[in-house]
Amino acid sequence: MDIQETEERIVREFELLQDWPERYKYIIKLGDKLDPIPEEAKVEENLVKGCQSQVWLTAQMEDGKVIFKADSDAAITKGLVSLMIRFYSNREPDVILNTPPSFIDKIGMAKHLSPTRANGLVSMVKQMKIYAMAFKSQKTLS
Repeated sequence: MDIQETEERIVREFELLQDWPERYKYIIKLGDKLDPIPEEAKVEENLVKGCQSQVWLTAQMEDGKVIFKADSDAAITKGLVSLMIRFYSNREPDVILNTPPSFIDKIGMAKHLSPTRANGLVSMVKQMKIYAMAFKSQKTLS
């Protein structure tokens, strides 16, 4: 499934939910399904800067695609990072760098997050794009 199809599916899933309390429950459920990262990955260098909650984000390159893994100590934040992983993980660096997460506005999430959570979400996206740029640079150099 390409990234546009993933975005359309996310938008459709949120459209099925009646209101924002129901959407928050869904976001939390997404976080509960997130594969845990190993405890040894929960180190300072993997923390996403700019998040009020602790969010650990790791990335590795496999077969030309960036694979993200993450965890958080807060339920909603963990759900948000789970959504971002679903959107960006297992994609080529150029796709990550050139595709904004438009679904955030399409589902109205930006309006329903507290300013600190919204800043944290922006920080997650920024960190994912930094990883993608680093992997793209490594690929170019080799």
